[in-house]
Amino acid sequence: MSKQIIHISDITKYYQVGTEVVKALQGTSLSIDKGEYVAIMGPSGSGKSTLMNIIGALDTPTGGQYVLNGTDVSHLTDESLAEIRNKEIGFVFQTFNLLPRYTALENVVLPLVYAGIPKAERMQLGEESLTSVGLGDRMQHRPNEMSGGQRQRVAVARALINDPSIILADEPTGNLDSKTSVDIMRLFGEIHARGNTIILVTHEEDIAQHAHRIIRLRDGEIEKDYKNEQVTLVG
Repeated sequence: MSKQIIHISDITKYYQVGTEVVKALQGTSLSIDKGEYVAIMGPSGSGKSTLMNIIGALDTPTGGQYVLNGTDVSHLTDESLAEIRNKEIGFVFQTFNLLPRYTALENVVLPLVYAGIPKAERMQLGEESLTSVGLGDRMQHRPNEMSGGQRQRVAVARALINDPSIILADEPTGNLDSKTSVDIMRLFGEIHARGNTIILVTHEEDIAQHAHRIIRLRDGEIEKDYKNEQVTLVG
């Protein structure tokens, strides 16, 4: 059985902006194996957000092929992409994306509502997921009753709830202070140690150093793709 969870072959993405064609990705190819911890880096305009949107099945490429966990998702309909996202990908965003009127537990189980999981099972899985990120005592708190770090932990618990193929984290420490950032990166390290595949999109060198492999983009192309020999370990 293939260990490869992501296989991207000669992906292009072009946007029409007025009369100009912007080439966001220009023939990008890469593979990621199950259980890898990868950081995708690049300056503004490098194509890293576009690549993240394609990996996350939030967008489709102009050309090329993207196979996610054995399924070719290159040219699926929006409805099919939504199904793939809910089943295969756990998202963690810089802005947390929590619903303010919902408790931590209600926020975490939302993907299971869309998946049609019965309520009793949802709640049990949600409690287990929140406990696994150290928030067993915060389940009934709403986002405005929690710190930034706790809110991001809720977002991580929600990303884990469906047991996804990959965790896709977009600048996950962008809104956090340095101490809280270290706590969240420690949590990602623990999640990776359990066997989860993590893809981290960041422009911050110190955050990328937590990953075991770093892919650097420039002008829509992969400039470097290498094993990180000096992984930052947080105890």
